[in-house]
Amino acid sequence: MSQYRSDLLRLLDERGYIHQLTDPEGLDALTASRIVPGYIGFDPTAPSLHVGSLVQIMLLRRLQQAGHRPIVLMGGGTGKIGDPSFKDEARTLMTAETIAANIAGIRRVFDRLLTFGEGPSDAIMLDNAEWLDRLEYIPFLREVGQHFSVNRMLGFESVRQRLDREQSLSFLEFNYMILQAYDFRELARRHGCRLQLGGSDQWGNIVSGIELARRMDGVEVFGVTTPLLTTADGAKMGKTAAGAVWLNEDMLPAYDFWQYWRNVDDRDVGRFLRLFTDLPLDEIARLEALGGAEINHAKIVLADAVTALVRGSEAARAASQTAAQTFAGGGLGHDLPVLAVPAGGIRLAAACTAIGFAASGGEAKRKIAEGAVRIDDRAVTDPAHLIALQPGQDAKLSLGRKRHGILRGT
Repeated sequence: MSQYRSDLLRLLDERGYIHQLTDPEGLDALTASRIVPGYIGFDPTAPSLHVGSLVQIMLLRRLQQAGHRPIVLMGGGTGKIGDPSFKDEARTLMTAETIAANIAGIRRVFDRLLTFGEGPSDAIMLDNAEWLDRLEYIPFLREVGQHFSVNRMLGFESVRQRLDREQSLSFLEFNYMILQAYDFRELARRHGCRLQLGGSDQWGNIVSGIELARRMDGVEVFGVTTPLLTTADGAKMGKTAAGAVWLNEDMLPAYDFWQYWRNVDDRDVGRFLRLFTDLPLDEIARLEALGGAEINHAKIVLADAVTALVRGSEAARAASQTAAQTFAGGGLGHDLPVLAVPAGGIRLAAACTAIGFAASGGEAKRKIAEGAVRIDDRAVTDPAHLIALQPGQDAKLSLGRKRHGILRGT
């Protein structure tokens, strides 16, 4: 039984989202008594977010499900700097045109998972460039900078780690914390925002925003962070050997997205069902209790549900059917990734890299030498093996038992 009385905190608690709260009693009372706008910021560093951002997107979905107003804040302003939190080095600076294109691409996933509009609990998307680009440096330092202690900023773990490793932290990046705090204060002023949510790496930035709003405007605002999300084997969410697991279809085919969830560790199934699906908690408890080979059914339910949310029900159905044909039927599913093989053929190592089974030629060669790569279910251990196909002829390329693709002659 949850300790909270508000629908929002009960929902977040029961599904495993809560790591830290700045004032649990105050936030519980506020969200139990009125509609509360809450925000999460996303820096537009690519045309799509990846699975590592999905827990934050789902946080905004939970906020709306509990009757509150999600604010999606795109970092059109802060994205020109880049968040240094727990990064080993500075990000490459992006042009305004690149940032605008990335924001347009990122918007698509939010349109699936949130309801936007003018109603009291309808989501809105804002861009912090609206106020950050207009700041004048000297007035900003006088008005806002006086409220920040450099000693305290140096004490935050995200900053201290960079300094302890003797890795450069530019003055530009150091300003990010101040700008994010200023975002919270501006959203409180402009939109009545009383809550910032984020990952545990954002704790220092969130606390700074809460203190700034109190010192400058006398406004009480709150913060919630989620646990650091890793898989059961300690890997970072959203990363695979072949690269990032992108949320947008044009960055990663639906079948590969579905397979990512189908292949999760048995120990992660229940946790991921709570975080990333809308399935009822009693049904999730039943699924995570399945033992032996039956846990695979729970993984299929997970893959279907997450893919339907992020990509749409038709994409989930097609990916699931492709998997069934490939694994159970021994055939070639229509939704598998396809690599066009030129008339002169392609070497096996190059095919593995091109279809996304390996991030480099060296990695592909190692997998092939280990006997993990098969063509039409026959192991091939020579990286230089030439794959030559007639126009329209298909062959199945497999990595292990769970990754498959189609080679098609042209």
